[in-house]
Amino acid sequence: MKESRLFKIIYFILEKGRVTAPELAEKFEVSVRTIYRDVDVISSAGIPIYVTTGRSGGIQILDNYVLDKAFFSDKEKHHILSALQSLSVIDNTYERELLTKLSALFNTQPENWVEVDFSRWGSKTQDNVKFEQLKNAAINHKVVTIVYVSSYFKKTRRNIHPLKLFYKSKEWYVKAYCTEKNDFRLFKINRIIDCEILDKDFIPVEFPELRDTEQNSYNKIVLRFPKEMAYRVYDEFTEDEITEQENGDFIAAAYMPEDAWLIGYLLSYGIYVEVIEPYYLRKVLSDEAKKIYDKYKP
Repeated sequence: MKESRLFKIIYFILEKGRVTAPELAEKFEVSVRTIYRDVDVISSAGIPIYVTTGRSGGIQILDNYVLDKAFFSDKEKHHILSALQSLSVIDNTYERELLTKLSALFNTQPENWVEVDFSRWGSKTQDNVKFEQLKNAAINHKVVTIVYVSSYFKKTRRNIHPLKLFYKSKEWYVKAYCTEKNDFRLFKINRIIDCEILDKDFIPVEFPELRDTEQNSYNKIVLRFPKEMAYRVYDEFTEDEITEQENGDFIAAAYMPEDAWLIGYLLSYGIYVEVIEPYYLRKVLSDEAKKIYDKYKP
């Protein structure tokens, strides 16, 4: 507990520049005498902290001080800066300013080895604003009103308590409590077409562990692709779901929800996919393809 308080005191002073002992005592709910003892401990650890007297006096740390390796190793510093660097791509001024400050404080620069963009192609501003709204709502525990489109194209307006942003299988979701359903729900962020943060707080709770029950309710879909589709097959299926045939074709077997999304997904391959299992999906796909033909036939 004491070690945690010492770290917090250091960072508080670095942020404020100069603070008084009574201010620190109130902040950390200890006595002024305890604060002065903490200052002695910090000083004995080699950190240039000192106390000045007078009207403008207080406790401060020597200007241009760089955190010693005793607190963070070079590897840890780069991990912290890289994490902030990945967050800064959503164009959040706070993260970018914090990245700059910590870089100067650590006396190092993050390695420019990764770039993360949360948006889809062609919709950078819209997706990033939505991501930023949901992130802020989750951090500040604010209720959010969303307009959500289900996989069956049903549009609903809901109030949710966003608990955590979640990345799974190439998609971003928000783990939330839905007040309309009185239950926990996982919302795909791409399907949230409108988002508004309300001036209403909620008490955060733990989102229940995701179980395999949802996947177990899916059916096994087995598909055949020609070798020309290798780039998509490896993009969209895991290695253990793919079997390469002697003629170069690929067999992909995965558990998927049988809904409108699946039909649209299979149609996106055009003639470059063959449904092997379940067999009845072949007719469903054929009927949908016929509807498309009937709509556009000359």
